[in-house]
Amino acid sequence: MNATKILLILLAGIGGMVLIGGGCVYKGYDKAVDLDETVESKWAQVENQLQRRFELIPNLVQTVKGLAGQEEKIFLGVAEARKAYTGAGTIGGKAKAAGVLESALSRLLVIQERYPELKSNQAFLQLQSQLEGTENRLAVERKRYNDSVKSLNTFSRKLLGRFYCSLAGVEKAEYFEITEEAKETPKVDFSG
Repeated sequence: MNATKILLILLAGIGGMVLIGGGCVYKGYDKAVDLDETVESKWAQVENQLQRRFELIPNLVQTVKGLAGQEEKIFLGVAEARKAYTGAGTIGGKAKAAGVLESALSRLLVIQERYPELKSNQAFLQLQSQLEGTENRLAVERKRYNDSVKSLNTFSRKLLGRFYCSLAGVEKAEYFEITEEAKETPKVDFSG
């Protein structure tokens, strides 16, 4: 074989390798971006359900307030938790504030045990049902969000995934975790 043919074969081989390598980088970059966008999209759905919850809470609180006036501490707790959520700037901060709100809501719903007229109040029952539905949807959306975070974080921990994520500017995502306070059984003390 002459040198020209060898050079052409070598150049074709190098060109093919560059195309294959470039294709791999392109696919990896795209995957990192897709995973990041999925996490963002799933978080938006969590926030959508949290917003629905926050819109229901004032109605629930007003209904309970009308029938159970002296539980001001619980109402303030719900209001503070709601305020903390709106002031949180990060996903982790919002998740923590949402957990505090869940704890306050649990205490609010426990009040119905103390007030029999609350148990039979139609407005309270409707709001409670809507809130329970929202909580169920929120649980589903949190799971979907955490699943997408797992996919992104798993990809970003792999050898080439780390490279692709850094190339695309994609960072590790935070899981939506429940706070320790929200895991506790609600305690409502009516002795005072």
